[in-house]
Formats: sequence, C-alpha cells, structure tokens
Amino acid sequence: MTNANNNAGGAGVGVWIGRVLTGLSAAFLLFSGGIKLAAHPSVAETMGSLGWPTRYSLAIGVLEVSIAVLYLIPRTALLGLVLMTGLLGGAMATHVRVGSPLFSHILFGLYMGLFAWAGLWLREPRLRALLPFRR
Repeated sequence: MTNANNNAGGAGVGVWIGRVLTGLSAAFLLFSGGIKLAAHPSVAETMGSLGWPTRYSLAIGVLEVSIAVLYLIPRTALLGLVLMTGLLGGAMATHVRVGSPLFSHILFGLYMGLFAWAGLWLREPRLRALLPFRR
C-alpha cells in the first residue's frame, strides 16, 4: 500500500490541491488589500455602497495584506487562517446588513473561508491531526 504523500515529487495530490487552494485564498486577500492600498477609485465606490467610510480603506487593506502574509508563512499559517476567518465573517455580516445577494455576495466569504481552511488542512499534517475527518 502506498502513501499518497510519498510519491516521487515528495508531495501527494492532496498537498498540491492544498497549495492551490491556499494560493487562491491568499491571492484574493492580496488583491483586495492591494487595491485598497493603491487607493483604486473602485474602492471608494464599493466602500460607500457597503456603508463604510472611505477613510477605513487603508487600514482594511493593511489588515488584508498582513493576514495573507501570515497565512502564507508556514509557522504562522494557522494564526493567519483564524484571522482570515474573522475578516471574512465581518465581510459577510456587512453584506447581510446592506441586503446583498445571497449566493454571490453574502456567501462569498463562506466560500473563501472553506477554500482557505481546506487548503491548510490538506497541506498541514498537524491540522489534520487536530481536526481529523472520521469515516
């Protein structure tokens, strides 16, 4: 019987899927934070439509980029993931408050959170030991 994590490349399919999910989750946060740091014109419009003062966009951008970096560093990935979960929950609450569409806006934070958690769970054996799936 072979172990999927002991193939010739050193990492199994699950680990690679985890890396891709991690990359997508981090890329989303880096993009979102980056456009806020760059003060892209769409940020002011979006912040206004969500009821947030534009003056918070820089702080939120710094927070998003910082969380993404924490999530990408193996030693701090779990801390980054927990912080990302809180950030996404706050985004979901904001969308609920303004009456955004359910599947495209409100639940987007849930989708991203599931991607991020699955990504770390697939690539981190200590997290799998802490949160095992049972058959």
